[in-house]
Amino acid sequence: MSHPDYSGTYHMVEQQNMDAYLTALDINIALRKIVCFLKPTKEIVHDPATGAMKIRTVTTLKNFNMDFVIGEEFEENLGPVDGRICQTTVSWDGDRLVCVQRGEKEGRGWTHWLEGDHLHLEMRVQDIVAKQVFKKVN
Repeated sequence: MSHPDYSGTYHMVEQQNMDAYLTALDINIALRKIVCFLKPTKEIVHDPATGAMKIRTVTTLKNFNMDFVIGEEFEENLGPVDGRICQTTVSWDGDRLVCVQRGEKEGRGWTHWLEGDHLHLEMRVQDIVAKQVFKKVN
């Protein structure tokens, strides 16, 4: 089965429930307010042949890089986000990328999927779900 190529640059156009998600990650109120105002850009480089993927999240406050091979567990340093280290695995579920982050927070992870020129991101921790939608710009 061939999977979609996620490569491209995407600008955030919509966000839901981010404050509750950040609260569940124990992020302080001042930083939560700032993060909720940010409009991140996602830069994704995906090599479908090898499964290698680089996701760069760029904001005016901080940038966050995630480099991985789909299906291989790696240690993820979430320092820029909440200071935690997780054992992370990103796998395919049909055409969706599903990330499981094992660490001190239960049920942590995310799912990415494409619908036309929109990249969807659903972030989970404990029983909280936040969503972001990005529009492809190139």
